[in-house]
Amino acid sequence: MNDPRPPQTHAAQQPGEAGLATLLDTLRASAARRDLAGGHAAAEKQLIADAGLLALAVPHEFGGRFGRDGTRWGKLYETIRTIARVDSALAHLLGFQFLQVVTVDLWGSAAQRANWLHGTVEQRWWWGNAVNPLDTRLIAQADDTHGKGGWRLHGKKGFCSGTAGSQMMTVSAQDPVTGNPVFAVVPTTRAGITVHDDWDPIGQRQTDSGTVSFDAVEVHAAEVLHRPDTPRASLRTLVSQLVLTNLFVGIAQGALEEARDYVLANGRPWVNSGVQRAADDPYLQQRFGEMRIKALSAAVLADRAAAILDAAWEQGDALDAATRAEVSLAVSEAKIVAHRAALDAGEQLFDACGARATHAALALDRFWRNARVHTLHDPLDYRLRDVGRYTLTRELPEPTLYT
Repeated sequence: MNDPRPPQTHAAQQPGEAGLATLLDTLRASAARRDLAGGHAAAEKQLIADAGLLALAVPHEFGGRFGRDGTRWGKLYETIRTIARVDSALAHLLGFQFLQVVTVDLWGSAAQRANWLHGTVEQRWWWGNAVNPLDTRLIAQADDTHGKGGWRLHGKKGFCSGTAGSQMMTVSAQDPVTGNPVFAVVPTTRAGITVHDDWDPIGQRQTDSGTVSFDAVEVHAAEVLHRPDTPRASLRTLVSQLVLTNLFVGIAQGALEEARDYVLANGRPWVNSGVQRAADDPYLQQRFGEMRIKALSAAVLADRAAAILDAAWEQGDALDAATRAEVSLAVSEAKIVAHRAALDAGEQLFDACGARATHAALALDRFWRNARVHTLHDPLDYRLRDVGRYTLTRELPEPTLYT
């Protein structure tokens, strides 16, 4: 197996509350400026690595934090949500770091898990991904040059979040002979891989979610992931969906906090309000009350879904399809509310703060823009259909690419 580890290694770091608080202060101070500029946040990603967050999802038997000192999915999602309050793009990158680690943990062989999970801890690897299931342009052709079971990758993948600046990446391609997907892990620097700087959306501007090209890229047999057809293996999808859900919750909470800070510092009561301070305006109080209730409801449902996921995760290979479907339902319920809360908070922020808050340099519109980009990840209507169908018939959701 090709191992990109350099000779020098890093000791595994334990994330602490003080380190996370310092990280949040630093990210908050530059968030508006970086949102306006876009591009790759190399310095900020280094700060995340220095804070000891990259190995949170690595199981403790490989030197990571997962399963140690109460670190479970609830803790990981809380970390994503906390960072998303100040910078949802970098929270996205960390969440997708966790997702690629979980991909190896769920789908990797014993040797693959030992190699790549230890490497993540020791080398503080950032993981990128080229697994977008709806983009089937990347083709895998069988290649036994270095032994049976190898492949060559040809084509492109879009929405490859976090691949720029990463050391390792997960990949999915289509085998044109069988029509089946091929999953693998390769070093991002492997010959034939080109990471394009073509990500230019209205929001989530520093997630590096652009295109990656593959020109006859070699994949060794030992780098191929063999996804088991089990309920436990399919939890990867739900881990991913809860990453997005907690991004939405963090965006809603962050918009609420920014609106409060702005109103207390700069707000003026409406001329007909009869009060001297904006904070005493009854209609403004009502607006903030509504924003808080929606953000709080989203957080509660997200925490509930994480707890249900944790319980299912504990079952390991004994997890059955019905229990897995119950996790899917809880995730959809949480994501629906979080989706709406993030978009609403991003819009209501301006009704609360007034016209001066639209000054471009403040970039307060980033909350709505970030939410709008990410809430288009998959249609809300189909989640509502699943929840409504369950409510009427008690039919649990079927596993799909997004549920």
